[in-house]
Amino acid sequence: MKHNPIFDRLTALADPIRARLLLVLERHELTVSELRSALQLPQSTVSRHLRALADAGWVASREDGTSNRYRMVARELDASARRLWQSVREEVGAMATAARDAERVRSVMAARYSTSQQFFASSAAQWDKLRAELFGSRTELFALLGLLDPRWTVGDLGCGTGQLAEAMAPFVKRVVAVDESPAMLRASRARLASRPNVEVREGTLESLPIESGELDVAILSLVLHYVTEPALALAGIHRALRKDARVLIVDMMPHDRAEYRQTMGHVWLGFGEEQLTRWSEEAGFESCRFASLPAPAHSKGPTLFSAVLHKQ
Repeated sequence: MKHNPIFDRLTALADPIRARLLLVLERHELTVSELRSALQLPQSTVSRHLRALADAGWVASREDGTSNRYRMVARELDASARRLWQSVREEVGAMATAARDAERVRSVMAARYSTSQQFFASSAAQWDKLRAELFGSRTELFALLGLLDPRWTVGDLGCGTGQLAEAMAPFVKRVVAVDESPAMLRASRARLASRPNVEVREGTLESLPIESGELDVAILSLVLHYVTEPALALAGIHRALRKDARVLIVDMMPHDRAEYRQTMGHVWLGFGEEQLTRWSEEAGFESCRFASLPAPAHSKGPTLFSAVLHKQ
């Protein structure tokens, strides 16, 4: 005779405690300790009933540090099991014990929140330092790459050693990395060899080796101050972009570090908003949104800006 799983499920729901557990776990993911507090039962009793529910396919668990968190697998149940649970749920939900369980669960969740708030109250002054120690400096900025459209082709113009192209590659369809320095191209090709969706091309910003309309986004990160004719470069970038595309420029605000011309070959000592806006308009861009960037506490260079140019 073929085994029918519905009878296992009926057996699992035959105990009122298990039905109460499911009613709670339908809405919350809880540990054994939290369930013990919510249902006012011994820990051994809670654990025993959870095993029975898990064996019958009603609950699942996941590791969370030294504890396991349990939840009801409502979405994974087949149609017959959902109908069975709906009938049991209506009966159990009407019991006085269900209301008391729900009230105690609210207390458990409030305790969780209180613990988090106590941590932040005691650690607020050190939070930035602690987060940097745990996850690195400004990790959230890398997470923002997830906002890139996975269908995009992005141009990393003046790619240098390929650091930015490497960071963007997992989030977009394709990256075209361009540089004119043979040494930088060797470094970027070595770095990006394992990224099949990154193409490294040799060329200048004034004469981009990119087809018209090939790019959805172009990025110039600390590059424009090396370009002899920025206006000409922006016009070429405008040509390489499709309609409704954007350019992100990160560079230095105007500064007086004249030694940068000799020590690092800078052609321009930064750019102001008015100057960049004029060039962008001449190149055919619809708008230029310009904003200075906050300087990290220990940075020694000039203030940076971010400018987004929009091509309609």
